[in-house]
Amino acid sequence: MNATSTTTGLADRDFQQARACMVDGQIRPNRVRDPRILAAMRALPRERFLPAHLAHLAYVDEDVPLGRGRVLIEPLVMARLVGLADPKDGERALVVASGTGYGAALLAACGADVIALEDDPDLLAIAADARASEAVTGRITQVQGPLAAGWAAGAPYDLIIIEGAVREIAPAIAAQVRQPGGRLATVLTSSRGRQAVLAEPSVGGLRCQPAFDCGTPLIPGLLPQPGFVF
Repeated sequence: MNATSTTTGLADRDFQQARACMVDGQIRPNRVRDPRILAAMRALPRERFLPAHLAHLAYVDEDVPLGRGRVLIEPLVMARLVGLADPKDGERALVVASGTGYGAALLAACGADVIALEDDPDLLAIAADARASEAVTGRITQVQGPLAAGWAAGAPYDLIIIEGAVREIAPAIAAQVRQPGGRLATVLTSSRGRQAVLAEPSVGGLRCQPAFDCGTPLIPGLLPQPGFVF
């Protein structure tokens, strides 16, 4: 990146200052204490995971719309989802609906080996540009395919993050969580609203434990398909 962005008029130092303010003002005061997550969020240039005309919104404390119902999840929710997943060094991770790749980059910076699954070609193009500029993304394998199918070729996974809200966890994705010891973090929608959950294998399937409330948008590609109606 040049010293100043020609699209936004913001210099690198402005982004660096905004990044520090994000961590110190949004993330640390809100129960995110994992030093790996804090260090990664200080280091990763979130603006590169957005289209150039939206880079100035990289550090706002809200979701950034990317079109077609997709968003770059607000920083605090992303940090807390990664914290819920609690990645360990060398673990195999799958990020479903990885979008422009910021969540996958956070996981990789925490030591996980990540498969990032996305189906939107425009988001994949942004993710490719971001990976080209970040050394940490050498631990990321980008794949393209239907989100609800997960990525069976890499299963089972020590951890899975579905990067957005869902009404239910797709069975194919649930089946790719390692048993025992695997876990899945996402946002579930119910009559009570939307809650981030940590789901772990049990005898009866994944057992979901609510963690915190959030307003994360639903992922269009993971909405249940309507049944056949006569």
